[in-house]
Amino acid sequence: MDVALFSPSSLFGEDDDHDDDKLQHSPGVGTSNNSKSVMFVERSHSFPGMNLLVREFSFHHLNANLLWPGSLSFAQWLVQHGTYLNGCRIIELGSGTGALAIFLAKLLQVDITTSDFDDGDIEENIAHNCRANGLPVLPHIRHSWGDRFPCEEPNWNLIIANDILLYVKQYPNLVKTLSFLLKSYKPKDDKSSGTEVQLPKPSFLMSWKRRIGREDESLFFSCCEACGLKVEHLGSRIYCINLTC
Repeated sequence: MDVALFSPSSLFGEDDDHDDDKLQHSPGVGTSNNSKSVMFVERSHSFPGMNLLVREFSFHHLNANLLWPGSLSFAQWLVQHGTYLNGCRIIELGSGTGALAIFLAKLLQVDITTSDFDDGDIEENIAHNCRANGLPVLPHIRHSWGDRFPCEEPNWNLIIANDILLYVKQYPNLVKTLSFLLKSYKPKDDKSSGTEVQLPKPSFLMSWKRRIGREDESLFFSCCEACGLKVEHLGSRIYCINLTC
């Protein structure tokens, strides 16, 4: 089995010529279409301090099939800034394979919920990857950005996401979902330690390594500001977005 080190070539599963990768076929996973056949590739990915066995779609029509290389750098940054996660109830948008959430749950024992498109295959695959790495299945929210959110009273004080700005046409929908999660959150037991550096609660913490144009970046930030959200660059292409007041 290959140990994936997040090289650019790992983004393209259809040209997989690694003899040791485990290819799996599953009929109709998580869907009502029993004639559907889904193909997977299973790889070992190297995260800080551990390897995770991750089953990825060789193809998925919603592009939730592969583990993006930026997940590794974001994982490293989150470990280095672990106090930001202390006491947080976290939801990850665009979880894909669920690997980043699984890593954080295993290493830091965080309270984390995964979320991605309203798609049964994605949900089942994240559950599979949890079990494959000795972890109870994480809570999951099936939600397509811009649609009505399934939870009317969101309970997450930290939202995270990695490499989700590829689809410029989805920016208004993404910001609509972010605005709902941030503005609908009602503070409960959010207590900060006097010695720990923490983020404002609630906050959206995001990272990306995939190349997008500066105009696209500006468009996303402008959409955020138009909805009453402020953007702070924390370095290393890590951004914190929260309410302006």
